[in-house]
Formats: sequence, C-alpha cells, structure tokens
Amino acid sequence: MDLGTAATGEHLVGATVLVPLGACEQHGAHLGLATDSVVARAVCEQVALRLADRAPQRRVVVAPTLEYGASGEHEGFAGTVSIGTEALRLVVVELVRSVRLWCGPVVLVTGHGGNAEAVASATRRLRWEGHDVAWTSCAEPGWDAHAGRAETSLALAVAPGSVRPDLAVAGALDPLPELLPRLRAGGVAAVTPTGVLGDPRGASADEGREHLAALAARVTAQVLAGDVDEHGRLVRPEAAGVPG
Repeated sequence: MDLGTAATGEHLVGATVLVPLGACEQHGAHLGLATDSVVARAVCEQVALRLADRAPQRRVVVAPTLEYGASGEHEGFAGTVSIGTEALRLVVVELVRSVRLWCGPVVLVTGHGGNAEAVASATRRLRWEGHDVAWTSCAEPGWDAHAGRAETSLALAVAPGSVRPDLAVAGALDPLPELLPRLRAGGVAAVTPTGVLGDPRGASADEGREHLAALAARVTAQVLAGDVDEHGRLVRPEAAGVPG
C-alpha cells in the first residue's frame, strides 16, 4: 500500500511503515539526480510485496520518499542539493515520532550512503525513546560505490528513461578504502572529475532486475528477523544466520 495515496482509516493503525530515504545529487552525466530516491522507493515497494506474500497478516505501507539527504560530498557538482547531516537527523526524528502515533514498526531504507550517519544517530535516539524503528541501506558488498555498473543497472531496471548510456564513462576505479582520505578531505570532485566511482559501462536492465530482487530479498529477511546492531541498523541475514 502506498501511504501517499491511502485514505485515513483503521487499516493504517499498527501497520509496518517502510520509509525510502534518497538524495538529490550528481550521478555522473548518465544518471538522474534522483537516482538514490528512485532506487530506495523501488526496493521498498518490492519489500512490501514480499512481506505480503510471506507474512500476509502483516499490514505494510510505503511512505512518500524523503527526496533530500546529506550529500555534502557531492556539492562540487551542479544539481546537487544537500540538507546536511544534522538537518536530516532532525527530519528523521520528527518524521518517526509523528508516524509512530498510529503505526507499528518503522523501517528506514536509505538509497544514499551519505545518509547513514544521520539515520543511525536518529535511530539510536528514537529507540532510546522507546520507538520500534530500525534502518538498512541499499548498498551491497562488491558493488562499485557511486554511479557505477550496479547503480546504473538498477536505474535501467526501475527508471530507464532517466539513464543516458551514451554518456556513461568510467570514473575513479581505486578501491573505496584507498579513496576515502581524499573523499573526506575534498569530496567526490577531489577524486574524479566525472563524479563516478566505478565503471558504469556494461550495465544492463537484466542485471538491474537481479540486483533489485537480491536487495528486496535481503531487506525482507532483515525486516522479518528484526535483529539490529547498536546503531539500530538491521543485521544482514548472513550475519544473523538467517537464510536470505
């Protein structure tokens, strides 16, 4: 169920609410500024469908996407709009406090890695207040970090009209741990003039659909297990010993 189009009613009371968290930021020349938001929403929608199949007694709604995030590392590129970590933290805290007046568990699903600090801090605060809230991300081990093959494939699968494959070029190819010191000091622009971390060439919609299915299966397993770490982040299925 889409909360944005739902009518007020008893069917919403106690429902699990999935909240997609995105960003408005550069993704090279070949992807749209809303890529993180689009991917996060697609994952939430697929998770809602899977939960309906695996736990039909559980009412699930997908909230409107939070379209702005903490994207300061991308501000060297035109089009990026960042509200920063502290503002995002406050927005998430107030959003969850409000929705929890009528809903059951809240699951925050971020499509942008830069949101993690704010979301973790907000979740810790909210859980201390007694709220049933947890978070997870759309990142997977082994995927390139930003606007590379994995993210481009996902975009081709869920929003093909937003992709310009003819403009896809490789960016910084060094492993992320090696790039982090320069990224922290000068943002993405300090390591790649294209704004790409990875190589989007070879991306495909078929590969994107596989990635989306894997993400949805993993997040569904996390939600059903309900195990969280000290930051309120849902534990990955393999770490918890849960089949994905």
